[in-house]
Amino acid sequence: MKAEKIIPILRIFDYKKTIEFYIDWLGFEIVWEHHFEENAPVYMEVKKGNIILHLSEHHGDGTPGSRVFIWGEGVADYHKELIDKNYKYNRPGLEKAFYEAVSFTVDDPFGNKLIFNEEFDEEKHKDLEFCSIH
Repeated sequence: MKAEKIIPILRIFDYKKTIEFYIDWLGFEIVWEHHFEENAPVYMEVKKGNIILHLSEHHGDGTPGSRVFIWGEGVADYHKELIDKNYKYNRPGLEKAFYEAVSFTVDDPFGNKLIFNEEFDEEKHKDLEFCSIH
């Protein structure tokens, strides 16, 4: 078997908070939204670059408190971009993880965590200041 894509499904509870967090702050874009009927829970796909998530208000579509571990490049720059937005509900610290990565974690309004990681490079990351602000 060869996987083409892996798309986590995260449970959400409030559309407005979802948009504020994932779209306005993290910079994802909505690919599509689906409602089975009027006044039904939303099921949506969002993406940022190669990161694709499904977000669902449907009971049973995921457990609050799930974690998504993401490897990428430009993590420190993305972290700075998020901190500069001065989002009232989240100020993640940039850390050097024990597994030799530059890392930060964001907690969504529903208890889910996105953990952004980049392989630590001594030369590239020599000027970073690591801390743990949440």
